[in-house]
Parts: sequence; C-alpha cells; structure tokens
Amino acid sequence: MKKGFFSTNSYHTKDNTPRLLLDRLMLNTRLYFMGKYFSIVLKSRRVVLKGQYDTKAWASSSYDVFKLIEGCGGRFHITGLKNLHKCQGPVVFISNHMSTLETMVFPCIIAPQMDVTFVVKESLVKHPFFGPIMRSRNPIVVSRSNSREDFQTVMKTGQKLLEEGTSIIIFPQSTRTVEFRPKEFNSLGVKLARSAKVQVIPVAIKTDFWGNDKYLKDLGPIDRSKPIYMAFGEPLSIKGSGKEENEAIIEFISSHLVKWNI
Repeated sequence: MKKGFFSTNSYHTKDNTPRLLLDRLMLNTRLYFMGKYFSIVLKSRRVVLKGQYDTKAWASSSYDVFKLIEGCGGRFHITGLKNLHKCQGPVVFISNHMSTLETMVFPCIIAPQMDVTFVVKESLVKHPFFGPIMRSRNPIVVSRSNSREDFQTVMKTGQKLLEEGTSIIIFPQSTRTVEFRPKEFNSLGVKLARSAKVQVIPVAIKTDFWGNDKYLKDLGPIDRSKPIYMAFGEPLSIKGSGKEENEAIIEFISSHLVKWNI
C-alpha cells in the first residue's frame, strides 16, 4: 500500500488508547472536543488564506481530527483499505451519511492514496468559517434546491474532474441521518461513474459517535459508548444501466449497518 496514515488493510483503535487529560477533566462533556476541533479548523483556515493548504495539509489536518476523536474516547474500526488500491484509475466513492465525522475523517484515509474531492452543499462553501477550506478542495457544489440543475452540475463537473484524475466522494442521501432509508438513496453516483466510465467503491459508515445537533448539526454531542465503523468495498465496474450495481451498493451498506446493530 502507498505511504499514508494507514498501511494495512484494516485499522482498529487499541483498547488501551488513553483519553486526553483535558477531555477527562471536562467530565465527558463535548467542551474540550469542540474547542480542540475548532482550533484545528482555525489553523487550517489560516493556512488556506495563505494559499498553502494543499492535499498533504488537508490530509494532515484530517488526521489531527482523527486523533482528537480517539483521544476523546472514539474507537475506530476501519476495514477494506486495500480496496483503495484495486481501482483502475479515479473512482466514485458512494457512502451513506450520518454525521460531520466522515466528512472530516475521509481525507486522511483517501487523500494520501489519490486526489479526491467531495460533492457538497452550496451553504458549506459559503460558510464564513468552513467555506475557505472547502473551496480550496475544488468540490462539486450543489444547491439542493433544484434537483435538475444539481444533476447536471454533478454530471458535467464530476466527469471533468474524473477525466483529470480526481476521485469523488458522494453522499446520495438528501441529509445526514442515522437511519438508512434505501428509497432515499439516489443513483447519482452510479450514473456519474457510468458516464465517466470509472469504477465505484461502496462505503458503509456508522459514525453516530458524533451526533447531529438540533439547531447546529456540526456541533452535536459525542457519545463515547458508540464505536465508529467504516468499511470500504471492492471496486465495482458499471455495466448496463447501473441498476444492479446501485442495488449492490445499497445492500453493502444495509448489511454492514445490520452487523453493526443499526
């Protein structure tokens, strides 16, 4: 495997990984976690504004968040990492979406292996705090207010990025949710991959360790009793309409969520 933060097919947080002292002193609240998280984001933002936030810096700050989560009691179980090296060129990663956690952690897993970006909501790139960081990653921006325009944007911009060698992470669900509803999981990622003639990698995640706040989703509580799971599947080549592959992706996610008791 290429050099990166993860050099084996799977990663499991060690049972004896210590909690950070300041986190323990905060008596299991989210205060230390959020304070440290915003410190990492603020540092990244300063680097962006200097024009120095490249892929290596993005992956590094993502890993800082990863280690912060572990230091605050998060326990990762990541499998299928070898599948990132089986794909033939750039791919479309298709994942369910539970929380802010996967958005922050995926870069340190994927970016050291290949150029990658996200499909994101317009509100994220316009956000006064997070916006500069997200814009620096050249994402595909959708409005979520006009599905036809969003489809055309993803297909046109996505195909161009894939042709240039950049892989794409897409969350087909309309919003972040713990409950996985297959009927709300659209086939946009498969359609993009079929059009660009690239493979897809299904990703199943359970990241409800970091909850979604009722008013500010990104600032939700953390639950140290909930393990974090991520599974990367075998690359799939799209044949025909892509219906079978989309169903296979849904089954991959559903079966893992059942195994993880979701």
